[in-house]
Amino acid sequence: MTHNKENFFFRLYQKVILNHPIIVLSLVIILSVIAATQLPKFRLDASGESLTLENDKSLNYYRQVNERYGSDDFLIITWKPNVGLMDEEALASLQDLVNRLQQLPTVANINSILNVPLLDGIKLDAEALSAEIPTLMDEGVDKQKALEEFTSSPLYTNLLVGDNGETSAIQVNFERDERYFSLLDARDDLRQKRSQQKLTEEEAKRLAQLEDEFDAYSKQVSERTSQIIADVRLIMDDYRDVAELYLGGISMITNDMLDFIQHDITVFGIGILLFIMLALFVFFGKVRWVLIPLFSCLVTVLVLAGLLSYLDWRITVISSNFPSILLITVLALNVHLVVYYRDFISDNPDSSQMERVKATIKTMYWPCLYTALTTIVAFISLLISGIRPVIDFGWIMTIGLVLGFVVTFIVFPSFIQLLSTEKHQSGSSITYKITHWIYNISVKFKPAIFALAVLLILFSAYGISQLKVENRFIDYFKPSTEIYQGMTVIDQELGGTTPLDIVIDADPNEESLFADDEFEDEFGDEFDSSTYDPGYWFTRSKLETLEKIHDYIDSLGVTGKVQSLATTTKVLKEMNEGEYPDELTLSLVHKEMPDDVRATLLDPYLSEDGDQTRINIRVEETNPDLKRSDLIANINDFIVNEAGIKQEHVHFTGMLVLYNNMLQSLFDSQIMTIGVVYLAILLMFLVLFRSFVLAILATIPNALSAALVLGIMGWMGVPMDMMTITIAAIVIGIAVDNSIHYVHRFKNEFKKDNDYLATMERCHGSIGKAIYYTGVTIIVGFAILALSEFIPSIYFGLLTGFAMAVALFLNLTLLPLMLITVKPLKTDKSNN
Repeated sequence: MTHNKENFFFRLYQKVILNHPIIVLSLVIILSVIAATQLPKFRLDASGESLTLENDKSLNYYRQVNERYGSDDFLIITWKPNVGLMDEEALASLQDLVNRLQQLPTVANINSILNVPLLDGIKLDAEALSAEIPTLMDEGVDKQKALEEFTSSPLYTNLLVGDNGETSAIQVNFERDERYFSLLDARDDLRQKRSQQKLTEEEAKRLAQLEDEFDAYSKQVSERTSQIIADVRLIMDDYRDVAELYLGGISMITNDMLDFIQHDITVFGIGILLFIMLALFVFFGKVRWVLIPLFSCLVTVLVLAGLLSYLDWRITVISSNFPSILLITVLALNVHLVVYYRDFISDNPDSSQMERVKATIKTMYWPCLYTALTTIVAFISLLISGIRPVIDFGWIMTIGLVLGFVVTFIVFPSFIQLLSTEKHQSGSSITYKITHWIYNISVKFKPAIFALAVLLILFSAYGISQLKVENRFIDYFKPSTEIYQGMTVIDQELGGTTPLDIVIDADPNEESLFADDEFEDEFGDEFDSSTYDPGYWFTRSKLETLEKIHDYIDSLGVTGKVQSLATTTKVLKEMNEGEYPDELTLSLVHKEMPDDVRATLLDPYLSEDGDQTRINIRVEETNPDLKRSDLIANINDFIVNEAGIKQEHVHFTGMLVLYNNMLQSLFDSQIMTIGVVYLAILLMFLVLFRSFVLAILATIPNALSAALVLGIMGWMGVPMDMMTITIAAIVIGIAVDNSIHYVHRFKNEFKKDNDYLATMERCHGSIGKAIYYTGVTIIVGFAILALSEFIPSIYFGLLTGFAMAVALFLNLTLLPLMLITVKPLKTDKSNN
């Protein structure tokens, strides 16, 4: 029955595809042209949320905190004038720069040394507070005295001005885009509801509409932000002869990462195409064997890119590798077909073109199908990572591989039938001599190869035990990039780059001090607690607790600038001759503080009702001792156990938390990903080879190569990240293709004489060539990723290329040696 079904499908395939090559190729070309028309819609995405976990609950809280206390999405410009920070010409240039920046669209305000209140010398009383607070450019202000305040005040030092007094920061704050967040919130609310219950028809339509509106508007926002950053850089260029300037901030980083994506797609695409053409010509020596595989590869990538554009599917730094990886994997399918086709010609020189095509398709269909499926399984396993760009990468490659398989088995036979027949003699090529040499070496040094495999296992096991996920975001970029340079200056001179917020709620079981009759009795009519209450946190006892927490955090080696109500308290103490203000004074300060001072000292750290406080920490991303999980755990332990605040009232948020959540998920998802891939491939091998022993043997070389690359990462201290997490699964999924082809050919060749050693020699001379060709192509193809501007892509390319080299070696040595040693195949006595 199965044989009849196979014959039926092949007859259908022949009727539809093989018998109409010109029509089929014409349709493929038309489809490619249609796909090309969609390419102008091709979208790139490098938003900060692409560094977070899918459905991370911390993300919603992060947005709420940003809405209440102000977003951390702003631009920072470092300003280091050549003639000194307080030089009149430098200040005039800075004022001109700020004025020009203020004219940019969506800019709400700009904080710099020019407009912040100077509080030194102001007394802490109602009269002084109600007076106008001076700023640097006011008439009569002593510039050098102001510089002393900037470099010594707990409010400004290492935030607005470096402690050396040479560098200052310009913070460009943008207006909150209410439409963006209203669309986002409405969409996410319906998505959340959908995850818990079925939506009504009206709600489902509304969700679809919101998703379309949000996608369209977010594209506008991205384009607008990109234009603003370009304008900022143009403005900065006019002042580079006056000062040393660097640009930083989340918006700038995500915008520049888009440039990295565009660079990688262009460089990798062109680089790999050139390599493919060169490799195919070197391997086969004829133009036809360059054009046919290249055509299949290009059609696959073009149609997939057009489909992604049509679906408005955004490409991230991670998925930007899809064209290069797809080119490599589709090329591997074509190489296997070409090698078998040429070997068939050598064995059957008088055969017709149709006979050659039919024999190639019939023989190679199943091993190629299984190689495609195993690679698909590897990429599908990425869906469990929980990281949005990794999930997208998995889906994109899965769709691309299905498309590549279909295109290859349509284009290859159709194209060949339009060409003249050729002659070919196997066994004389350099590749044949190489694979035959590998055969001789494997047989001669069999014990050494088995011993080497054991050593690799031990080496890998120890290295894997040393794997880590902690890394520095700055290490993602080359030192020549503005991201790296800006982060370094901001980290070392202006208080750190990565924001970490701690939000502490009031304890509802504690009564407010201003509800205490004793307090009202003490101050009498001077203060009426029934009409004014500064809130839970703005009392002396709570401020002292916050100052204790603040000072502990500030003492940690990896934290830069720490800002909180304790910062406000320190400033108030300086204004009060070093004494802690009493409760009444604190209340009067809270009530009478001018708006500009309030915006600096209170609003970023205290909720309107006073029942929630925020501690803002800038973490030094360049610090080699940074361990995010340990930092969060240590601070939390101090707040709960030393400061006595209940755990349920303490909340950590900020980009550091979101990024750390993603990093900490990598270990678990890595284990699950590799486990899923290995089990799925093992089951597929059981179906394909109908032998448990063969299935196990076929997976060993590839599992070992994947373990080795993880071990090397552990030995070298290369941390796991969004890119390197995909290596092991991809290596197993792609490298196992060679095992499938080798074992499949070994089974067929073994039937000829039941001689294991002779079968191994014949396989090295036939399928061994295809494995060698595809192996070299894949190795060099991944190595080209080293041209990236994004360091994780470089690691990904080099480590994956190395793993594929190891897999190639093991599939041509260890795998056949295990086969001839274990002898898993049944002997056909009729051949004896």
